[in-house]
Amino acid sequence: MADEATTAGGITTSDEITTVGGITTVDDLREHLQWAVDLEHTTLPPYLCALYSLDPQLNPDAAEAVAGVFVEEMLHLALAANLLNAVGGRPSLDPARLLTPFPRPMPHADPSLRMSLLPFGPDALDMFLRLERPAPRGGPAEGDGYETIGQFYEAIEAGLRDLCERLGEREVFSGDPARQITATSFRHTAGHMVEVTGLASALKALEEIVEEGEGTSRGAVWDGDPDVHHPDRDEVAHYYRFQELRAGRRYRRGDNPRSGPTGEKVTVDYDGVLPMRPNPRLADHPPGSEIRTAQEKFNLNYCVLLGQLEQAFNGEPKMLREAVPTMFKLKGEAVALMQMPDGDETTAGPTFEYVAPEDRPGGE
Repeated sequence: MADEATTAGGITTSDEITTVGGITTVDDLREHLQWAVDLEHTTLPPYLCALYSLDPQLNPDAAEAVAGVFVEEMLHLALAANLLNAVGGRPSLDPARLLTPFPRPMPHADPSLRMSLLPFGPDALDMFLRLERPAPRGGPAEGDGYETIGQFYEAIEAGLRDLCERLGEREVFSGDPARQITATSFRHTAGHMVEVTGLASALKALEEIVEEGEGTSRGAVWDGDPDVHHPDRDEVAHYYRFQELRAGRRYRRGDNPRSGPTGEKVTVDYDGVLPMRPNPRLADHPPGSEIRTAQEKFNLNYCVLLGQLEQAFNGEPKMLREAVPTMFKLKGEAVALMQMPDGDETTAGPTFEYVAPEDRPGGE
């Protein structure tokens, strides 16, 4: 930090500022919130591969769980974009860095937190449990090199509180409220879309992200929402949904992380999973081959989707409606790929590789 700078109101000099998870300025905050956008996006391809590999007729419990987590991760992506917009940033969803090859680390995370493209199964469950692992009790806020997602968002919360205390909310929340994504855009999740206009709503948005991932508090399995598929029971946080699939039972009232799930049975039929080759790449097949051509088509449409979402998060919310048919198209293309034999008793799969805007339909 420079020694001479002062805050807008002359409150303190920069060399007196205590670093809070690496966030000491509004620019630091914007950078970390873009990292949050990157983080939430990075979860989507692995969840989609696991979801599309499942036969929903043979695996209704697993398909319901993974689909629910995916929809809520889309909500988290929009919440991160709302947070970034609220502090005067511009969410970016279309740079090539978002689609570096899998397996890959989570953005700015501890190197052990890595993501792969896998069919649903024990390896995928291990990966998702590592990803959604609750922050340890007393664990520090970590703005970079974070061990858990909860610790990363704790650093953002601490930075927000610190900046608002030093600079005032008006200085921190300088974004255009018209750029906020509203609740009407997310109707198929029990989660809550939060329009971020100040510190209180920002904290609510952060709470929504963390609780849906790891529970309402350290040691709780519930995320505080009703189950969208089963209104008669409470919704289990992401980490514990994967624990249910691993254990073969649901959590019920009175259960906790130590007891594990003791409720009704959850059935997983691994014969009802398409055996997608792990971490497929375009380079695995020659240009013009059937699999590579299908993968290239999927990649093109996925990048179109990212472009649509970026437009939606940057002042054109109507683009969310445009994104819906693109998502359905991607599902059909991914399932078709996973039915193409790819040797060694595996099938092909989507590769999620980057296609530059000029190489897309209508690109410049």
